[in-house]
Amino acid sequence: MIHVEHVTRTYGRLVAVDDVSFSVGANEIVGFVGPNGAGKSTMLKMLSTYLEPTSGTIRVGDTDIDVDAVAVRQQIGYLPGDTPLYGDMVVIDWLRFVAGAHSLTGGAIDAAVTRVVDTCGVGPVIDKRIHQCSTGFRQRVGLASALIHDPPVLLLDEPTHGFDPLQVMAFRDLLHQLKQDRAILFSTHIIADVEAVSDRVLIIDHGRLLADGTLSHLCDEAGLADPSLERLFAHLVSEIGDAHV
Repeated sequence: MIHVEHVTRTYGRLVAVDDVSFSVGANEIVGFVGPNGAGKSTMLKMLSTYLEPTSGTIRVGDTDIDVDAVAVRQQIGYLPGDTPLYGDMVVIDWLRFVAGAHSLTGGAIDAAVTRVVDTCGVGPVIDKRIHQCSTGFRQRVGLASALIHDPPVLLLDEPTHGFDPLQVMAFRDLLHQLKQDRAILFSTHIIADVEAVSDRVLIIDHGRLLADGTLSHLCDEAGLADPSLERLFAHLVSEIGDAHV
């Protein structure tokens, strides 16, 4: 569903994403891991059409983002890292507003709101103003917003930020449910989240994609006896770090 081919994004002399290619298929959860400033958020912003690539091609389904960005947005649910929400709005009003922005009307709005409230567990705060919600519940509201139009592709940037341990466990279970007929790409610093839910792993550093595959396959390739993402990450990132010294 997601196809990235030789994508580069520069800001002046800074190369934020450097000739990156990968794909994410339906019924697949892919964890996107890298240090701060590695290029994860920039990649997700390009996939969401918020940023344009400097070069390369991005397709969602059969649609090139350069050809029809609006059609791409209709297929994507995007949860940015900063979870942009209108703090003074009541949660249910916010969700109805987002549903309307996705061209839902009448009973379809009511049905969509009911679905995401149940799916994301925001019922306890449905009548609160967003700024009155805890960080964890604001993340849930952000996820509900991303799911309101039932998109086939989910892009999640640091989705468990602010979650307590029980909320993290519930989120992992939710991702497994959501991957049916969906492609899910999520970035995170939390290695345990990636190991718990990902079918494949992407590791990026200094804008370059260092690894793409299952954890066991990547560890075998790296010659690591212990199939640990933490060890694999340290091994690959330290190698490229040494190359940049």
